[in-house]
Amino acid sequence: MTYTLYGALASPYSMKMRAVMRYRRIPHIWRQMEVGDDGIFMNVKAPVIPVLQYPDGTWKNDSTPLIFDLETRHFERSVVPDDPGMGFLAYLLEDFADEWGTKAMFHYRWFRERDQKQMSEWIVFDRLQGKGRINVMQLSAMFRARQTGRMALVGCTPENAQIIEESARRILTAFEDHVTEERFLFGTRPSLADFGWFGQLSQLAVDPTPQEMMRKKYPFTYRWLATVDDASGVDGEWRSERLPQPEAVRSLLKLAGEIYFPFLLANAEAVAKGEEKFTVRLLGHPYEQGAFRYQAKCFVELRAAYARLPEAVKDAINPLLSETRCLAPLYPARAT
Repeated sequence: MTYTLYGALASPYSMKMRAVMRYRRIPHIWRQMEVGDDGIFMNVKAPVIPVLQYPDGTWKNDSTPLIFDLETRHFERSVVPDDPGMGFLAYLLEDFADEWGTKAMFHYRWFRERDQKQMSEWIVFDRLQGKGRINVMQLSAMFRARQTGRMALVGCTPENAQIIEESARRILTAFEDHVTEERFLFGTRPSLADFGWFGQLSQLAVDPTPQEMMRKKYPFTYRWLATVDDASGVDGEWRSERLPQPEAVRSLLKLAGEIYFPFLLANAEAVAKGEEKFTVRLLGHPYEQGAFRYQAKCFVELRAAYARLPEAVKDAINPLLSETRCLAPLYPARAT
């Protein structure tokens, strides 16, 4: 029974999902989206990739729900740590990657002229291979204009550039210090957190400006991405819950406490009030962007996942969550 995964090389969520399916050895066909493939969106609610066609003919999309759905259908080589506390931490870090890490991807891709030019041409080429250079160049100009026009909405503005680039450097530093000492974040096998960050960093490893930065300053993280891209031959174990978490996990959680949760809280408040945009202070600087209902939904789901944990599990991870300023925002009553 074979799945078909529709996605794109320039989509961090597509690359994340493909890597998960490769690691889990779930039989699938990778379908790079081409002209004429947009009809698949008639089968899902939101027209976003990746889209997964199941062996029974049904369709679903949105990478995180897809990962958890596959966990209920395939039991070998799970990407969720067996220990529920570590499982929640992995989910938190994956959510951090999906909803904040993607800003680094979007910023580096569309902020500078050199990246805009190459990546708009490459992304259109992926869809139009064999359809003529003139078509690629004409459509890439239109696509480039559309993407750069969305930058303020998603917070990738010149005013926010310092915050986004500093957070990217801190994330990459955490991984660079980690990957030469330990294979993955939660053991010798990859978790959904590893795949979440792989998806975002896989794009930085391709785009001209961040690729140069990664090769120069974060070379082992750059190379580590190749392992995660196809980890079908990787076997390993989860880290013992009796051991302290690696410094990379602590560093990423600390950054989530400094940036991601304040961002989520401000966005959720703006959505609740019906406001179109919000401003929040991050890393000592004001950050402004449009309010997004989807990210408010992610916050609700993250809180719900924490609330479902048994009290003994919460007791085990609460000291780390508290130390990294991630605990209070997980309680709605405490966050108001």
